Amino acid sequence: MKNVSREIQDLSIKSLESTLNKLSNAYNSMIEKGSNTTLVKKRRNSVKIGLESLKDAWDKREFSYDEEDILTSKDILQGIIPSIEKQIAKAKEGSSQKTLNERRLTAIKLAIESLENRLK
Repeated sequence: MKNVSREIQDLSIKSLESTLNKLSNAYNSMIEKGSNTTLVKKRRNSVKIGLESLKDAWDKREFSYDEEDILTSKDILQGIIPSIEKQIAKAKEGSSQKTLNERRLTAIKLAIESLENRLK
């Protein structure tokens, strides 16, 4: 995995933790409404696995997922990238929304890289 500064590591972890929290809240809200939760559940689980992969790579935390989970998570995270890129393109320069999505994009790309390294 490529070297990234401690600042980027911290921002990426915080970004993925925030994303995981938002997906968990959306999942719980959708359950209450009786909505289909399949997509949100898959994304939530993939972000969780990506986050844990980064924490293990950088801080030597426990990571115990099998190859199938890793492959699935990597594919789902890659599928999220285009929508984040569209949000970045729409956001005003210097806005908090643009910064948030740029950090999220960086974090997801690093999580994908971390997951890919586990498949080698």
